[in-house]
Amino acid sequence: MELHDVWFVIIAVLWTGYFFLEGFDFGVGVLTKLLARDRTEKRVLINTIGPVWDGNEVWLLSAGGATFAAFPEWYATLFSGFYLPLLLILVCLIVRGVAFEYRVKRPEENWQRNWEAAIFWTSLVPAFMWGVAFGNIVHGVKIDKNFEYVGNFGDLLNPYALLGGLVTLTLFTFHGIVFVGLKTVGDIRERARKLSLGVGLVAAVVALVFLIWTQADNGDAKSLVALIVAVVALVAAIAVAQTGREGWAFALSGLTIVAAVAMLFLTLFPNVMPSSLNPDWSLTVSNASSSPYTLRIMTWCAGIATPMVLLYQSWTYWVFRKRIGTHHIAADVAH
Repeated sequence: MELHDVWFVIIAVLWTGYFFLEGFDFGVGVLTKLLARDRTEKRVLINTIGPVWDGNEVWLLSAGGATFAAFPEWYATLFSGFYLPLLLILVCLIVRGVAFEYRVKRPEENWQRNWEAAIFWTSLVPAFMWGVAFGNIVHGVKIDKNFEYVGNFGDLLNPYALLGGLVTLTLFTFHGIVFVGLKTVGDIRERARKLSLGVGLVAAVVALVFLIWTQADNGDAKSLVALIVAVVALVAAIAVAQTGREGWAFALSGLTIVAAVAMLFLTLFPNVMPSSLNPDWSLTVSNASSSPYTLRIMTWCAGIATPMVLLYQSWTYWVFRKRIGTHHIAADVAH
């Protein structure tokens, strides 16, 4: 296996980790409107991800940085062609981070209510837009012979990509529901269990249509295996969630995301951005990669830094592993 193939796999793993971890973050943000009945319950939901949301975003930075260093042509075409949707995602992530921090800076109810609304919208929009972006990457976009994107923003809003957006939005919301069930006690936990059935079934139908479409377009035997794993894991997660075994449900919903993202990258390889104008103009792991020397240095750096990041993040989750409920929220405490 060539180094550029190795780095394609590494980038796939980084994106998978990001969607697994930030997926339930986004889902919890969406649930502040769908599940919480009052502001105290909203505070409980936000506190379930409060210690970990910023660490989860490290995976996005790593994925973007690795793409820039390992595949500069891919990075340049992606960020120039997808400028508007990626800018929208970036603005949402900035506002979302500010909302988490500024929500408790003043005691006024309107102040906190507005920041909580910002958390909802800046969780929902990226959850949808990431699916749109990756749907276009996999399906192919208008790339010319100079490896430049020559389409417009409207071209990115095609049926396949929009369906991909619905897939990520519903899957992340379901992932967030089972995470809330895993991290809370009392009435919130019970209502999360009941809500998981409806949201999970919607996610299952949408994901099945999208993955079958993907398989029909570019799939092979390996991607078919990933498709089957994703669908079986999601159905199992829905069933297990109804029994109150949230740990297993969360692991299975996470496996669904892992298998679905793996399928997308399996159908994409050896391309990194297919051209819908001419297959010969597609960006591939070979024509979009950096020099072998650059990739060797990156491999050594990744081998040293990655275990430390994984250990630190695992420790963080272990420290904040306990469940919380409304009785943990003091009436005079804003967070």
